[in-house]
Amino acid sequence: MARVRAGGEDPGVKLEKQGVPLSGPYLDEREEELVLEVLRSGRLSLGPTIDRFEELFAAKVGAPYAAAVSSGTAGLHLLCVVAGIGPGDEVITTPYSFAASTNCFLYEGAVPVFADIDPQTLNVDPRAVEAAVTERTTAIVAVDIFGYPCELDELRAIAERHGLALIMDTCEAIGAKYKGAQLGSHGPSGVFAFYPNKQMTTGEGGIVTTHSEEEWRLLRSLRNQGRGDSGGWLEHVRLGFNYRLDDVGAALGIGQLEKLDEILQLRAGVAARYGELLRDIDGVELLHPDDDDHVRSWFVYVVALPDNEIRERVIAHLDREGIGCSRYLPSIHLQPYMRERYGFSEGLCPIAEDASSRTLALPFFTALEQDAQERVAEALAAAL
Repeated sequence: MARVRAGGEDPGVKLEKQGVPLSGPYLDEREEELVLEVLRSGRLSLGPTIDRFEELFAAKVGAPYAAAVSSGTAGLHLLCVVAGIGPGDEVITTPYSFAASTNCFLYEGAVPVFADIDPQTLNVDPRAVEAAVTERTTAIVAVDIFGYPCELDELRAIAERHGLALIMDTCEAIGAKYKGAQLGSHGPSGVFAFYPNKQMTTGEGGIVTTHSEEEWRLLRSLRNQGRGDSGGWLEHVRLGFNYRLDDVGAALGIGQLEKLDEILQLRAGVAARYGELLRDIDGVELLHPDDDDHVRSWFVYVVALPDNEIRERVIAHLDREGIGCSRYLPSIHLQPYMRERYGFSEGLCPIAEDASSRTLALPFFTALEQDAQERVAEALAAAL
């Protein structure tokens, strides 16, 4: 079966210099077939393909309900709305993540409170979360960074103890397992994302999983301009958003779900090969390994280098060699808009800041071939 491998999905990557792209989706004729069925049906939005995709996805992750949305960011924002987060509320989250995990509650006027991360897992440290709770705290947004499950039980206990909402940003972790069960099956509502650099893709798009039928119905209304379950197209029962996923994207999603087990297995194989190639290179630290309670789903392949100066030298060398890479991840609180708006500066979250100065994403995608990985390893070793 022919595979289509497209690279360079990170807009920060210079495509013309890439001999080995940073990322790319894993598509074949099945996705083409499903998309054509939608195009020929004439039902491009709010059609039956959306419902089918949601049902299949919910069953895959072990959640009773799922609501497809236009992006992971949109899903996180909707969960903030459902949680009643409002102006002046404090929300605790990790600084070591993509900006959307903080932006989602800034849209509602809430104030970010950053808790530092665990230096091994790179996920938010529950002890730091507990220390950050105040009388103004209303929610925690937890992230399963790079597909590695966060400490769900500890965070859920903190949320319950203080009466806080717990929102799970599982955007990078489809297929990951926490204490033997798929993420999505444990109970707190969460969001998975399907941008083309993720394990599976719908082009753009995301999905919210929930264990509450009432919340699921509310999410479906909020994503669709606040329309209710009944009533006319121009009847709106609440303030809503245009956060729908279209049926073309849903068709892509169905095709991807059909091969998700294969995708996850292949990505784990790519990661294992990198582990063999890189483990003996001086100055390269690999991501925290799985254990009995945490099984990673491989989203990106990130290494840590000795310091920022060395990382920049490595980036320059890889760029000359036509090998894609990216600084994963800058600390959110040190982004320019965060500094300007809230006055955040260096020293707030020293562990996250150290990681941000040293971590680097290497080319990683489902169909990445061994010879390309060997070239990456050789270039990295030469740069160091």
